[in-house]
Amino acid sequence: MTTFDLSPLYRTAIGFDRLADMLSTASRVDSNGYPPYNIESLGEDRYRITMAVAGFADSELDIVTERNTLTVSGARQEGETEADREFLYRGIATRSFERRFQLADHVEVDGARLENGLLHIDLKRELPEQMKPRKIEIGSGKSRLIEGQRESEVKAA
Repeated sequence: MTTFDLSPLYRTAIGFDRLADMLSTASRVDSNGYPPYNIESLGEDRYRITMAVAGFADSELDIVTERNTLTVSGARQEGETEADREFLYRGIATRSFERRFQLADHVEVDGARLENGLLHIDLKRELPEQMKPRKIEIGSGKSRLIEGQRESEVKAA
């Protein structure tokens, strides 16, 4: 396994230490790649995770968000017909799984649907009003507040 030295990132970036921690954590994660998934950008603040969950019913899948972590898990319930069948080759995996995704701040799950063996999870990012950029107008002349009144209003009175 290849390891990366992220210490230069810590030295040159201020305030991005969480990003560097996530990168170093991601390199340590042992994942078997099941189930396969795609992550798409649907716009500036909209995303979709699509997971291939062939053979799972929606009642066997669980989607949970806690803090900035999205956890998708599936537990296949063996039926009587499954135990009685004799497979010559079994290429469709129906084993239980748990897949975790780290979500950025202010990213919420907008909805999920199971369609043709694919689980689509829609995400959207909504910034609170106080975090949205706002334009500050530059006034001409001196205007400062003196106990709730502008200086020009005090001179006129």
